[in-house]
Amino acid sequence: QLQLVESGGGLVQPGGSLRLSCAASGFTLDYYAICWFRQAPGKEREGVSCISGSDGSTIYADSMKGRFTISRDNAKNTVYLQMNSLKPEDTAVYYCAAEPADIETMPLPNNMDYWGKGTLVTVSS
Repeated sequence: QLQLVESGGGLVQPGGSLRLSCAASGFTLDYYAICWFRQAPGKEREGVSCISGSDGSTIYADSMKGRFTISRDNAKNTVYLQMNSLKPEDTAVYYCAAEPADIETMPLPNNMDYWGKGTLVTVSS
C-alpha cells in the first residue's frame, strides 16, 4: 500500500528555518516524482517544489526559489523540504504528493495520484 507521511512542521519565527520530511512506503522514489504543495487558510492549494524520480531534477515555484530546497534520500525513501528565511505568508499546511512520472513543470494538484495528510507550518512572532 503506497503511503506518504509528512513531518517536521511547527511554529517558527519569521526569518527562521524548518525542514519537512516526507517518508514514502509501498514504493521506491526512483519511479515517482514527489512534490510539495501547500494550502493556506482560505486559499487554493499551490505547488511548492518537485523532485523527479529518475534523475533527481528539481523545480520550484518562483516565490520559493532561493529560500526552499528539495532533496531526497533514496536509502531512507524520504524527501525533504528545507525552508529558510520563512515569512508569515509561508504559513500553511504542507503536503507531499507522488506521481509515477517525471515532472518538468509544476503540476496542478489534480495531477498527483497519492497524497499525505499534511503538516502545519506556522510562521509567526
